[in-house]
Amino acid sequence: MRRKPVLSHSPLLFPTIPAILVSVLVPAYFSQAMAQSIPSDKPEDGQVKIQPQKRPDEMSAKELLQDQKRLDKLSEKQKQDDKNAPVTIRSGSFIGSPERYIKFEHDVEVIKGGTKINADEATYRNLDDEIEAIGRVNMQRYGDCYIGDSVRMKLDSNSGFVTNPVYKLLRNNAQGHAARIDFQDEERSLITRGTYSTCEGLNPDWYLESDTLNLDTGLDRGTAGKSVIYFKGVPILATPSLTFPLSGARHSGILPPTLGASSKGGPEIMVPYYFNIAPNRDLTVYPKLIARRGLQLGLEGRYLGETYSGETSVEGLLNDRVTNTNRYAVASIHQQQLLPQLVLSWNINSASDDDYPADFSRTITKTAQRLLLREANLTYFGSFWNVGLRTSNYQVLQDPVSHIDRPYDRLPQLQLHAEQHDVAGLDWSLDTILTRFWHPTQVRGDRTVINPQISLPLVQAGVFVIPKISLHATSYHLVNPDPGKEADFHRVVPTFSVDSGLVFERKTNMFDKELTQTLEPRLFYVNTPYRDQSSMPNFDSAVADFNFAQIFSENRFTGQDRIGDSNQITAALISRFIEGNGDESLKLAIGQRFYFNTQKVTLDNTVSPSRSDLLLAAIGKISTTLTGEMALQLSQTDRQSVRANYGIHWQPSPKKILNLEYRYQRNSLEQVDVSTQWPLADRWYAVGRSNYSMMDKKLVDGLLGFEYKADCWSLRFLAQRFATTSVNNTSGFSIQLELNGLARLGFGANPLDALKKNITGYQSANDR
Repeated sequence: MRRKPVLSHSPLLFPTIPAILVSVLVPAYFSQAMAQSIPSDKPEDGQVKIQPQKRPDEMSAKELLQDQKRLDKLSEKQKQDDKNAPVTIRSGSFIGSPERYIKFEHDVEVIKGGTKINADEATYRNLDDEIEAIGRVNMQRYGDCYIGDSVRMKLDSNSGFVTNPVYKLLRNNAQGHAARIDFQDEERSLITRGTYSTCEGLNPDWYLESDTLNLDTGLDRGTAGKSVIYFKGVPILATPSLTFPLSGARHSGILPPTLGASSKGGPEIMVPYYFNIAPNRDLTVYPKLIARRGLQLGLEGRYLGETYSGETSVEGLLNDRVTNTNRYAVASIHQQQLLPQLVLSWNINSASDDDYPADFSRTITKTAQRLLLREANLTYFGSFWNVGLRTSNYQVLQDPVSHIDRPYDRLPQLQLHAEQHDVAGLDWSLDTILTRFWHPTQVRGDRTVINPQISLPLVQAGVFVIPKISLHATSYHLVNPDPGKEADFHRVVPTFSVDSGLVFERKTNMFDKELTQTLEPRLFYVNTPYRDQSSMPNFDSAVADFNFAQIFSENRFTGQDRIGDSNQITAALISRFIEGNGDESLKLAIGQRFYFNTQKVTLDNTVSPSRSDLLLAAIGKISTTLTGEMALQLSQTDRQSVRANYGIHWQPSPKKILNLEYRYQRNSLEQVDVSTQWPLADRWYAVGRSNYSMMDKKLVDGLLGFEYKADCWSLRFLAQRFATTSVNNTSGFSIQLELNGLARLGFGANPLDALKKNITGYQSANDR
């Protein structure tokens, strides 16, 4: 049973000292302040204790700070304890009946747990455990502050209301004013005819004005009724409903609409709805009205569990008014651990037609996808082995100018891989692959590959030698061979290789820094005898890209259909400069392959020279703010560059970066790529990228824009241009206003996605 407040009095020994309430019940009326506090034991739960008022201006800075910290650090457990906390009331004078009510006057302060109320007058109703205060009301409630005309609170349930308040919330630094705020409990409140903003000051740059605004700190969500968003005093968006997070976390509700336009679809508007199903699952529904085409509907779902994860998006448009066809796109990835050793995964992509990415995507990453993979995998992992079942095919979205060959389907592929290290000093592995290849127009058939390998690693400090022997056995059975051609083929190819290297170290100084320099010569010898493979089918082999990783491989082809004959040695020299903390300051590399035979296994009937192109590479930190990289492939036939890549990245401070890159590939590519994020003036940033083709004399990809960062909002302008096919380009324009703690409003595609993908090292202006 709740205890009644306990009153006491003492002789008026010190008339100038405010009244103090102690612990003897006296059913009387008091007309003036009591004289002095009489010490008493700690009040029992539910009691009211009245003490002398100590005004804020009389408190030291340390006391004020401690008082604020006490409120700021209240935990959920403390909030529960508040229901049993004593009520402490201080005032200059009081009058009343302790069994019914007590009226306090002159600098009243009421404290119960995390709630503190200051006012000119207050009335405590004992039967209802309710406090009502008027006149210069200042209430602090779990760190939130409310200044209003009057307040009424039930102290047990922490429910009540405050009239005409100006408020400030600790959780997200939000503030505003209202006609009334009703507190339903510790977590829920209702703001009536009020405003909301995360800006400081009496005249915020932006604010939300709403008939009703529900704030729920438990759900971390704000829900506004009929609302208008003002920016710089100008209404910019009216909405019948709006939800937003109170701490930046995810929440369900209508997301701000996105306006846009494109040369192919005309003006468009998208109003997404976000479902925060669970902390590890969500769903976004995004209907988009495109003026020239119609209504496009989209869904995007994400999920994550202890044994599974995935993401699926589906979008479609019935009866496109431009093409008079139904248009759609699907993308789904999933991975799941069915058993401790059994994993299922898939990657499925599909589009209704070749032009879908160009017509509906406004980002370069999507329009560049012309081969859409569909595959599913089931893999079982043993102690030192795994077996996998895979099925895959591709949908080819043809370019209007450059024809793209369709890869073979694998229907299905069964693969066994096993390997062990240091078995009696030996390392061994075994790969067995059985695949059925299918193609609508090419030869089809089955292929079996068995590839055992065994090596003897001899490793000591500063030196290693690894001899290895492998065997590549392949068998084919074709189901539709060309007339007069054989249906079955067999091939067995052994390979012997030796990988060896040395590592030397020394102390050195560079740029006044003490470094450890390494010198690492490496030799890699491979011998594979020739086998005639010209009559065998080619399901998945191609010439491997020539680089530092490939020159230390045993086969110059990818896939399993071509095993190159070789009698060759690769020589390379690498030097690293390592700082004391282990970071690599500079790395230099040079490498070349030397052939002792004339290579007969080819895909394009080219004759190989006696040595490969020369590879040169360098990457390092020139200073703490400047890094550079270089990769060069030099032909040993004409002493000219075959491929080159040079890059410099300068970042003297956060949000201040300049990237320069030059890319060259003989007879096919020569591009200069410049990207930057750079401050122009206080709070203003320029962003841009230009990827210019010197061979075609045109801009391949580009963007240009500006960012402005204020204390509680930021603004972005961005114009983009990128290729959708080999001959066509598209342009787009984006404007985004980010209101901190509320929403991102904009026109066009999200500029943040484009900036992060196009400018290496980019940081949002809002990032701290």
